[in-house]
Amino acid sequence: MPAKKSATAKSTKPTAAQLEREVARKAKEKAAKKQASVKAAREQQKADAAALEQRRLTNPMSFCGWPPTDTNGLTLPPFPADAMRLGFAVKVMGRNDLKSNDTRRWQQNPHLRVSLGYLCEIFGYLRQHDIRMYRMTSDLAPYVTHPDMPQFHGMIDECRGDLEHVGKLAKAQGLRLSFHPSQYIVLNSGNAELTKRSVADLEAQAKMLDYMELGPEAIMVIHVGGAYGNRAAGCDNWVKTWKKLSKRVRHRLVLENDDLRFSAADVLSIHERTGVKCVFDYQHHWCMNPEGLPLVPTLEKFLKTWPAGVRPKMHFSCARTELREMKRKNRKTGLNETVLLPPVWTGHSDFNNPFETLTFLRSIQHLETDIMLESKAKDLSLLRLRNDIARYAPELAPRYGISLNAPVEDAEEIVEDDAE
Repeated sequence: MPAKKSATAKSTKPTAAQLEREVARKAKEKAAKKQASVKAAREQQKADAAALEQRRLTNPMSFCGWPPTDTNGLTLPPFPADAMRLGFAVKVMGRNDLKSNDTRRWQQNPHLRVSLGYLCEIFGYLRQHDIRMYRMTSDLAPYVTHPDMPQFHGMIDECRGDLEHVGKLAKAQGLRLSFHPSQYIVLNSGNAELTKRSVADLEAQAKMLDYMELGPEAIMVIHVGGAYGNRAAGCDNWVKTWKKLSKRVRHRLVLENDDLRFSAADVLSIHERTGVKCVFDYQHHWCMNPEGLPLVPTLEKFLKTWPAGVRPKMHFSCARTELREMKRKNRKTGLNETVLLPPVWTGHSDFNNPFETLTFLRSIQHLETDIMLESKAKDLSLLRLRNDIARYAPELAPRYGISLNAPVEDAEEIVEDDAE
């Protein structure tokens, strides 16, 4: 009897193979549950993103509610009156879910109001990182001046109240806004139709700034245009068009030196004939300066073109130094190949070289100007520069509103946070 009992007990003990199969089954079950959980999370993420996008399209101004304010109605502490602003242009690199405007095709009826919702979301990002200057996209009002699409021409007037609200939000966080109309805006062309369409775009953007009730620091920056083989004639034609512009446009318009056609000397000569305000571009001056004008004294002349009581601004970027990878067809084999080419100095670097930048900033401590950074990494470049100022030139930190007592954000931290 005892032997039989022992045999029964022995037969109920799982074998090694059974144990192995059980472990494998549990592992497979656990993996399946994890896979199902990940799939459900992804589906929920897609559903949330779709719902968010639907809200952006159908109720865009719901993103433009008032954030918490202080007793003075401000959403951020006042920016130091004697500090210079650092800004960036259009695209937010630190948040890939933020759009600068409604990019839908005309068949889907894009609208300025949708763009304003996106803009308010960007305002939230700027508040989070205490950035006080931003260049809006020149495509904020899609197709608003397209000659063959009159159905879009009235959207700015339709959004007058919304523009006023967004302007108040910007002022409540001490935000300086501007436009930089595209390279297709040409005022010195011999083509009357092109000039007419360019003026229409400027009128539209000036009207938006007016409806936002922004002060004279909110500007539209353009270049002279095409040289057409004769720089002097190009300047003359620009002056002729200036005289025909409305008071609204002339109040907002600012002229910038460029890197290939019109130098700082050309822009200053146009100012002398028109009184137009001028924006100095640091990198462009290095690339296009046949007259050999000195850097800082020329910047001083540009700043003096601004009226008293209005803070001037300038553009700053460093030259891109990396090798360029380009695809081209081999003439002998007919096959496409990748070739390495030296950099073109008109190209903007992703981040500003800290030592070149700080050397320049130290050289203009006697001047008052906000600085629009045009590096390709956008807001990430601005955050890195603030970090570089705090680390390598702490004496400049108060000048740009950077507190040395608070932790300084770095671009790398923003990218890592966004990826988690």
